[in-house]
Amino acid sequence: MSKEFLEAEMKLFMEQCKEVDIVITTALIPGKPAPKLIKKEMVAAMKPGSVIVDLAAEAGGNCELTIPGQLTVENGVTVIGYTDLPSRLPTQSSTLYSNNITKFLLSMAPEEKKFGVDPTDEVVRGSIVTENGEVLPPAPRPAPPPAPAPKTADLSKESATLALTPFQKISREVATVAGGMGLAVTLGKFTGPLFMSNVFTAGLASLIGYRVVWGVVPALHSPLMSVTNAISGMVGVGGLFVMGGGFVPETIPQALGALSVLLAFVNVSGGFVITKRMLDMFRRPTDPPEYPWLYAIPGLLFGGGFIAAASTGMAGLVQAGYLVSSILCISSLSGLASQATARRGNMLGILGVLSGMLASLAAVGFSPEVLAQFVGVAGFGSILGALIGRRITPTGLPQTVAALHSVVGLAAVLTSIGSVLLDLGHISTLHLVTAYLGVVIGGVTFTGSIVAFLKLAGRISSRPTILPGRHVINTSLLGGNAALMGAFVTMAPGAPMTAALCLGASTILSFLKGYTTTAAIGGADMPVVITVLNAYSGFALVAEGFMLDNPLLTTVGSLIGVSGSILSYIMCVAMNRSLTNVLFGGISSPTASDHKIEGQITKTSIDETVDSLANAESVIIVVGYGMAVAKAQYAISEITRMLRAKGVKVRFAIHPVAGRMPGQCNVLLAEASVPYDIVLEMDEINDDFDDTDVTLVIGANDTVNPIALEPGSPIAGMPVLNVWKSKEVIVMKRGMASGYADVPNPMFYMPKTRMLFGDAKTSCDAIQRGLEARK
Repeated sequence: MSKEFLEAEMKLFMEQCKEVDIVITTALIPGKPAPKLIKKEMVAAMKPGSVIVDLAAEAGGNCELTIPGQLTVENGVTVIGYTDLPSRLPTQSSTLYSNNITKFLLSMAPEEKKFGVDPTDEVVRGSIVTENGEVLPPAPRPAPPPAPAPKTADLSKESATLALTPFQKISREVATVAGGMGLAVTLGKFTGPLFMSNVFTAGLASLIGYRVVWGVVPALHSPLMSVTNAISGMVGVGGLFVMGGGFVPETIPQALGALSVLLAFVNVSGGFVITKRMLDMFRRPTDPPEYPWLYAIPGLLFGGGFIAAASTGMAGLVQAGYLVSSILCISSLSGLASQATARRGNMLGILGVLSGMLASLAAVGFSPEVLAQFVGVAGFGSILGALIGRRITPTGLPQTVAALHSVVGLAAVLTSIGSVLLDLGHISTLHLVTAYLGVVIGGVTFTGSIVAFLKLAGRISSRPTILPGRHVINTSLLGGNAALMGAFVTMAPGAPMTAALCLGASTILSFLKGYTTTAAIGGADMPVVITVLNAYSGFALVAEGFMLDNPLLTTVGSLIGVSGSILSYIMCVAMNRSLTNVLFGGISSPTASDHKIEGQITKTSIDETVDSLANAESVIIVVGYGMAVAKAQYAISEITRMLRAKGVKVRFAIHPVAGRMPGQCNVLLAEASVPYDIVLEMDEINDDFDDTDVTLVIGANDTVNPIALEPGSPIAGMPVLNVWKSKEVIVMKRGMASGYADVPNPMFYMPKTRMLFGDAKTSCDAIQRGLEARK
């Protein structure tokens, strides 16, 4: 209950205590001490001679002055705390008990006021355990009436209205092609060859990334985000071009470069370790060996050959290294297209990053002292990242990914500032503009990722923090960034100190913007936020690539930016929300009438659930974030194993937005050794619910809500799992609270739906014990 409700309740009790002579309390909570409702000050306000009868004394009492088992007098008020009142008042107790029993027995009689048993009455038959000295079998469960069909007629009309003609489709496609070609001509006219060369690289890399990322199976979206996180550690390449001095940095820009490299290697090492751990969870005992150590051979051959060739002259070696690194990073993402090649993809990603770093070291040409400095900071960062990667659990994966995004953002800020400070008065306009954009994008990524981490980790409230006039604030911050950019580019040649101050002020504004935009987003929308931040980190690398005229950074950044953008799009479609709605708005109010739920919920028990599962021929288990919170995946895995051993066909249905990041539920199930070939995506299994005996819903709400099929509802059009079409649905929930959309779910009230209340892990453990007892 809310704080305001409790305060009003206490105020009412105080007023009543001043007026009444007798107070009788009965409030109890099963398994917990009795709530304290009558405070000391309330007793003090009562008239002398008043009496408090505390019937909850055995559980500690509802009055703060109650002493269980005793009668006390405080300020002339008698407080009765006896715990044996029924035996002290045997006549009244017996009368009350017999009255209840008599009414119960008479309610079973076929004729009024005559004792008898009517076995044809469903309630009576369900209450009888024995008759005439014989144990009766459990009463058969009555067949539920058919569930009302969801309203879909209006949807078909609406979709027919919105359907495009072939001419309209071709016209839109032609307009897009013409616009793209016109944009290329415009850029070529008003920019230079250097800029267009980078645009050429970014365009081709984005197109390749688009094709590759769409080929990644949804079950591997979490490893995809993790491996792109690791590859985004290439931001350290920019730091290499800023490092200098000797064994330690000697100037502020050099120190910023060294710190950027350190942070980058935290990301590289941690990202690849986390990816490997996740992919190993998907590995089955029957899978063939993969010999990952063999990938060290091409790495050693390339490294040795590169160094040997460089000793006699660089020629085109750096560009060759960039080419190899880019192809390997693309192949890494492509490897995640299937479970069979995913682990190879991770190894190719490691080779890609290492070959890119080697080529970049050759391009920089460090002295032995600076090279030792690089080895020191890179080694320390790698060790720190590996420790983080080994300690993280799949449940904590979303917040860890968010934290690593912040590392990339900060590294991009440091690299961009350091590169500008190296020679602020003699830098090209393109360098100034892209460095400024790197600071802005990196700054937003840094603080936005920190807020996302704190919300996902439960360090701060997951509720949206809505600032007064937040849209005005965000617009003002963006306007400030734009104004400072103009001043920065204008002042840099003639007044470098003023330009540096403008860059510093813009960094602060970017940090603030990252906070204000992310804090205003609720915890339920964090999956989209994580993917957007993933895209931001890629775009920060693209800005670095333009800044340093580095095709490797441009290529890798484009891959990561496209990957994050596609995942954001997939998540938004799965929630029937636009990206702008998630980032800058909330769920809209219903455009039609309010939804009124009719009917009553039907509760079930552990024993009934065990009966249903054991007697079923086919079972589908739908999991959501509730499974992750309760850490119920191991018990669910054991339930699955036992049911399959009995010959029951068991499969899992995963909604695209299940969990707190794409693919998290797949990873959790893989961690618990659930075979990935029985874990299916929504599109693969949605048509199978009609032929399913029992669907077990664990920790899911909006993703199984039939209101999504009704026009005008807040989640209208959102793809949902059609679990209500099963012969029986069992829903595990702590209570009747709505999901993140705050929309009631009529499926809970359907006749063939059973509600099993309680903690998901506790319930699953009990179901597991029940199935074991039936062996």
